[in-house]
Amino acid sequence: MTLLFSYRSIYKTYGEEALFEDLSLNIKADERLGLIGGNGSGKSTLLRLMAGEATADLGEKYLKQFTKLVYLPQEDRLNPDKTVEQTLFDGLLDEDIDEQERYFRVKRILGKCGFEDEHLKCSQLSGGWHKRVAIARSLCLEPDILLLDEPTNHLDIKGILWLEEILKNSKFASVVVSHDRAFLENVCQRIVELGKCYPEGLLTLNGGYIKFSEYRQSFLEAQLKQEEILSNKMRRETEWLHQGAKARTTKAKYRIDQAEKMRLELSMIRHRNRQTGTVNIDFDSTERKTKQLLICKDISKSINGKKLFENINLKLMPGTRLGLMGENGSGKTTFMTILENRVAPDSGIVNRAENLKIAVFDQNRTKLDPDMTLKDALSPAGESVIYKGRSLHVVSWAKKFLFTPSQLSLPIRRLSGGEKARILIANLMLQPADILLLDEPTNDLDIPSLEVLEESLLEFAGAVVLVSHDRFLMDRVCNSILYFDGKGGSGIFADYRQCLNQQKNELKEKQLPSNSELSSKLNSKEKSKEKKNTRIFSYKHKFELGQIEDKILKAESELTAIQAQTGDPEVIKNPDMLHQVCILLQKAQEEVDSLYARWEELETLKMSNG
Repeated sequence: MTLLFSYRSIYKTYGEEALFEDLSLNIKADERLGLIGGNGSGKSTLLRLMAGEATADLGEKYLKQFTKLVYLPQEDRLNPDKTVEQTLFDGLLDEDIDEQERYFRVKRILGKCGFEDEHLKCSQLSGGWHKRVAIARSLCLEPDILLLDEPTNHLDIKGILWLEEILKNSKFASVVVSHDRAFLENVCQRIVELGKCYPEGLLTLNGGYIKFSEYRQSFLEAQLKQEEILSNKMRRETEWLHQGAKARTTKAKYRIDQAEKMRLELSMIRHRNRQTGTVNIDFDSTERKTKQLLICKDISKSINGKKLFENINLKLMPGTRLGLMGENGSGKTTFMTILENRVAPDSGIVNRAENLKIAVFDQNRTKLDPDMTLKDALSPAGESVIYKGRSLHVVSWAKKFLFTPSQLSLPIRRLSGGEKARILIANLMLQPADILLLDEPTNDLDIPSLEVLEESLLEFAGAVVLVSHDRFLMDRVCNSILYFDGKGGSGIFADYRQCLNQQKNELKEKQLPSNSELSSKLNSKEKSKEKKNTRIFSYKHKFELGQIEDKILKAESELTAIQAQTGDPEVIKNPDMLHQVCILLQKAQEEVDSLYARWEELETLKMSNG
């Protein structure tokens, strides 16, 4: 593949801290690269450097001539007073294209991105649709390389699946910074992890996230083993070097030089192996023996005349790990507030065990005062905290969450989203609880922290109710799923995959048109105003036109079925199978497009013959 972009031996420092040292990276045409790493590893900075919004201290940068590079930052820069359509048109103002091309680009992208009303103002959109507008504006620019920083933030499951399809079927290269492991597995052809635990400042492997995760584990284990071997060798060489001067004169000088090289190599490997710190997450359970902690009987709730859910029945017991799924606005957070006893249901009963203790993770971070210092946020009572009956100094407590002593005086507003999430998790761990209510706890957490969070939730002795768009976490942690369909309905599923299949079936039914809908769709196609075709509309053509609607229905049905396979976990885990499904998907799409083109040709021919 053609090389579009490369960095060679770049250096970047902030103050006295070296972020990148001798870092090199290549991007080839049509490549889909996933960029991962712990919080503070420099992922966003690297994207900004690539986009030209920041400059490296040293190093060589190459960008192939006429290559268009488009950058989509984490924060969406949209004018709230502009409509969706105006935003896309405005995004093309600096492009050297005519008005007709601008019009066609915008209309094509609006259709591809699924906007039901492009005349809505950006201020009227939810966070998920706000993000879709930002993505759509980037797509209108027709990039050769698209840089996306956490694009799945604020998107619900359907939005994430939509973005996956956009990127997988794209004709451009992409670099995606994301902590969504399922997204990385489904979309990316190569994974690059930034980290000072790696010799070149990064580790890369062709393939999806699962394959990379296994490779990373093997690499880090091998590096630890290498440290052990070198340490043993160095101990023997040190004993020799410490022998008396008379004995040393009989030794070859090169052995002394080799020992010094070995000492330096051991020092570097030991330093890298100490850079793999992770958050220490361990929730405190009350160890209550009550079998039934909370029972919902026929509870229902509506807001502003919209029914969110009705007649929900469930029990939370020790060991229950319930996941809540559904589109944004379908009622997940409202249901959590009912469990917390902050909001009452419109009907039904919620029975709670006596003196039930509930700990809550707040999605909106409203419990953090931006002017409060990190020290006061972690330890509001003084210099120490009580964790599992034991007193810990605030410095030791902070280190469990990867905070340094020098950060303790910083105000909360100076911290990143991931750091704020770690504070809330720290506060949660100080509350012995029977039930954990976690509303989007994975937002802004890096992958190492997500993996530790998973382990802690699996080990928690009480009940867990979890809202998350992290499909890896939901699949591994939850033993049942409550799904909200956004229309007032709900259902309990055994696991995440069963619930996702239900959503796909709903989407399939919504997308698959009936015969009457298809006829309406076909007849709404723009017809030619000029009768350029003078061929005769024969009986054969008439027969073909009469059959083509059924052929289109069948082809679209097959296309929808293949699209569903791209989200099948068994297919996702098998790169060869996924490749074959993608080939079938492309052929099915081409067949549908071909049939529509033939229908238009036949209709035009029919009209030209009166």
